Order: sequence, then structure tokens, then C-alpha cells
Amino acid sequence: MVYSINEECTNCGVCEPECPVEAIKEEGDVRIIDADICTGCAVCVDTCPVGAILEG
Repeated sequence: MVYSINEECTNCGVCEPECPVEAIKEEGDVRIIDADICTGCAVCVDTCPVGAILEG
């Protein structure tokens, strides 16, 4: 399952260095997950302090 970051993202950046495949990037004032790179490992879900990363 691929993950995405919703509008609750505060752009804190905690998730980006935790992604083992570097699928998370900063875009404007939020982070995005590149669905073509994401492997669905869910490491980012566990690290997001505001719960902004969801399946889909």
C-alpha cells in the first residue's frame, strides 16, 4: 500500500529522513510522498507527530 500526506501536514520534516527509499520530498509548504517510489513500509506513518500520513 502506498501512502500520502494530507492537509494536516505541518512541514516539520520528521518523516523525510526516516523514509528508507527517499520517497518524501518538500513541495511548497508541505511534504509529499512520491507514489512511484513509495514501497508502503509505513515507517513514515509511525514518525509523523500529527498523523498526516495515510494509506492511499
